[in-house]
Amino acid sequence: LLQPAVSVGNVGQLAIDLVISTLDMTKVGYFYTDCLVPMVGNNPYATAEENSTELSINAEVYSLPSKKLVVLQIRSPFIKNKYRPFCETLLSWVKSIKCARVVLLSSSHAYQRDDEQLLGTPLRYLLTPDLEKAVGGRMKELNWKEMEKVAAYPGISDTDKVLHIPGGGITKLLFTESCSEGIQMAVLLKFCSEGDNIPDAFVLVNYLNEWLQLIKSEVNPSSQWKIPSSWRLLFGNGLPPALF
Repeated sequence: LLQPAVSVGNVGQLAIDLVISTLDMTKVGYFYTDCLVPMVGNNPYATAEENSTELSINAEVYSLPSKKLVVLQIRSPFIKNKYRPFCETLLSWVKSIKCARVVLLSSSHAYQRDDEQLLGTPLRYLLTPDLEKAVGGRMKELNWKEMEKVAAYPGISDTDKVLHIPGGGITKLLFTESCSEGIQMAVLLKFCSEGDNIPDAFVLVNYLNEWLQLIKSEVNPSSQWKIPSSWRLLFGNGLPPALF
């Protein structure tokens, strides 16, 4: 299962858009919940006038059996105080469908990094203990950097370290709950700022592709992803014509 966290810059959601559009995934259902702000709109992945008027809602499920991949796309923010009920419902669903692994695409405020997090790549990962046993070695081969824990009381004590993901939405809660329930989950995230987050989405989806190899890597990895039609309406002239 691949899904986004509703986090700073909506980077995870934009990256999921690229995956669904590029792999031409089939919509197989909806994820009904009262934890998200209700919304409805036209088909964000329309390829012709015939399918442009199909309706989409706030949480939909897409599938690609050939890659054993299910994607949950979330398109609206959470209602206040509904984070925990959503996580409980989601993880219950994950267990009921016997999902092997969950990959959560997320982001975190770049301006709230500590000194150690300012060094090197802006990309980080987290693995639950159950998944660490299975793929921890692969992450080391890729030379990926694990999300650092930060001081719980900066300037007072540096011995107590905690996981801190500012701007990450449900990321920390979903990850810690997955650790407790023995669910194999990976979090891939990018430090970023609000604004035009299209470049961040490309960086994050290429990061994901390094590991899962959803599509064949090329010399210019960003050119291999198919831009969804809805981005033209959302970002206007912010995208170079070549991307279309």
